[in-house]
Amino acid sequence: MIFNWQPARRIALLATSGMAAFGGAAWADDATTVAQLVVTPTAGEQKLVDAPATISVITRQDLEARPVQDLADALRGQPGVNVGGIGMTRRGISLRGMPVEHTLVLVDGRRLSAVGGLVAHGDYDLAWTPVEAVERIEIVRGPMSSLYGADALGGVVNLITRSATDAWRASATINGSSPEGGEGKAYQFGGYVGGPLVKDKLGLSVYADATGRDPTFMASDPRQAELEGRRSVNGSATLSWTPDTAQRIDLTYSAGHDVRYRDTVTTAAPITYYRFSDDIDREQLALSHTGKWSWGDTRVRAYRSALERVNIRTKKQAPSSPVRIVERVLDGHVSVPLGGHRVSLGGDLRRQSLRNPEVNASGRASADQGGAFIQDEWSVTERWSIVGGARFDHHEAYDWQTSPRLYTVFHATSKLTFKGGVGRGFKAPSLTQLSPEYDVVAAGGRFTVYGNPNLKPEIGATYEASIDYDAGPWSVRAAVFQNDLKNLVETQCAAFCGIRGREVRLYGNVSRARIKGVEAGASAQLPAAFKLSANYTHLDTENRATGAELTERPRNSLNARLEWAPREDFSAQLRAEYVGRQRVSTGVLPDYSLWFFEAQKRLTPNVALRVGVENITDQRLAEKSSGYTYAEPGRLYHLGVNLSF
Repeated sequence: MIFNWQPARRIALLATSGMAAFGGAAWADDATTVAQLVVTPTAGEQKLVDAPATISVITRQDLEARPVQDLADALRGQPGVNVGGIGMTRRGISLRGMPVEHTLVLVDGRRLSAVGGLVAHGDYDLAWTPVEAVERIEIVRGPMSSLYGADALGGVVNLITRSATDAWRASATINGSSPEGGEGKAYQFGGYVGGPLVKDKLGLSVYADATGRDPTFMASDPRQAELEGRRSVNGSATLSWTPDTAQRIDLTYSAGHDVRYRDTVTTAAPITYYRFSDDIDREQLALSHTGKWSWGDTRVRAYRSALERVNIRTKKQAPSSPVRIVERVLDGHVSVPLGGHRVSLGGDLRRQSLRNPEVNASGRASADQGGAFIQDEWSVTERWSIVGGARFDHHEAYDWQTSPRLYTVFHATSKLTFKGGVGRGFKAPSLTQLSPEYDVVAAGGRFTVYGNPNLKPEIGATYEASIDYDAGPWSVRAAVFQNDLKNLVETQCAAFCGIRGREVRLYGNVSRARIKGVEAGASAQLPAAFKLSANYTHLDTENRATGAELTERPRNSLNARLEWAPREDFSAQLRAEYVGRQRVSTGVLPDYSLWFFEAQKRLTPNVALRVGVENITDQRLAEKSSGYTYAEPGRLYHLGVNLSF
């Protein structure tokens, strides 16, 4: 069978109980009205229902309904999204079973510093943007390399920030969380202010937040942390100048400082307990021009992103080498309506620089990459549209690569929509993966990984089809997809396999892999001001060279939410997440369920109080199996206040 239509018994229990929730908006459905506009799937703005992609939207209202410290928290519960461990008690975002490095994270369409593949267990892009700055999050599942180039092989997560309005506005969020056992306390302070400096000409938007979480410790060894502690401060400011009604110029500067720390132990004699910490500094400076002319739209941007990580270890333990990543990007596009067509042309130039003593003898490496794309949005009829396009990328190590995409949207009726398409993308190995001089001790000293200059670029082809029926009070939708991958980059044992401290691994290519699956979702407005939503994802994965199942990809997952809003000033929700069994290198991890409750009461038009409980049943994954690379916190109580002015 292509799909396993007999998911675990616990899935059925969750679905029939009806007491559960999404981590955010359901698909493209649940968050807002049909008129919701999105910008990520094409080169311009369009209605969500017309978007040529499988897309979800998380709104600001969703983010305010529960505690969210970073992007991983925000995306939990979305269809096709797996927020899983990547080691070092950190998390990554996988779309439809694709590697976390294949998820491209953008802020207002701009890339962040590409940490994946350059820094082991790097998740620093997840906390780049203050939550208070986010207006909505658009999640596109499936390759978007035809627009965004390499790194978008699995999909795109685009954070759209709040912009200055004609009147001054401000908001603030204060959250605190406390576990039953006293470990893992967390806090969050965030603020936003925006408005006109010169009416109709110059606007200012400023965001800032400070977040923190204490470490939690292993029950089996209280001297070791099962979750690292964090302290983070982030800020951003944007000046927006509108010299006339057709033009807008934005100047943005953002910066942040992040500290991670945990107590751990050496894996080889002599056994030593020590403190491991990372200090991360990041910044981005961006200048953009947007034009909405009588003949079409234009956009030109130039920006520079930088990230620096310094590792510190106590008890005379040797730290990892300092790393500095700098990316410079120049991009732009022009879109012109031509009858029933809208044609877009664009491209970008990127230069990535890396300073890391481990990458080679000089401690420096760089790569230049650029590309151009063409896209045609063709309105065949009022109900039927086709989007076709291709991107042509040039990489100094791999010459030219072509990423075509063809997608169609058909509105059979005002309620019934069919979508489907095919796409291709590529991802070049990182500078460290390609360097023959690169070596790094990984997995707490269990093995050493070496670079491989003979790596081939990863190539992916995706096929998908979906159906969406929205009857207003209720809606249903389903999608099937298949990702065919060539030359998937993974570490492979080359010598002394299984011998701790001596094992040698090389980056290598998995010749062929396949990930196929199904996504299904539904929502319904119920009597007495209740609303029930749910989504289900099934993955069927295979290493086509060996026939083995790909690791760290749950076969089944279910998310659901029961909302209750009996009054305008009060709402509550009960959410549930089910994660099915998954294969890892050491065996098979069991399935598990997590339950969450949140309630919000508006005390005044400007003040809302929020309370809740996370992990109600106090699931301790680390106690179930040591194979989990991220230990969920235990039961956690939280209290928060949202302010608006």
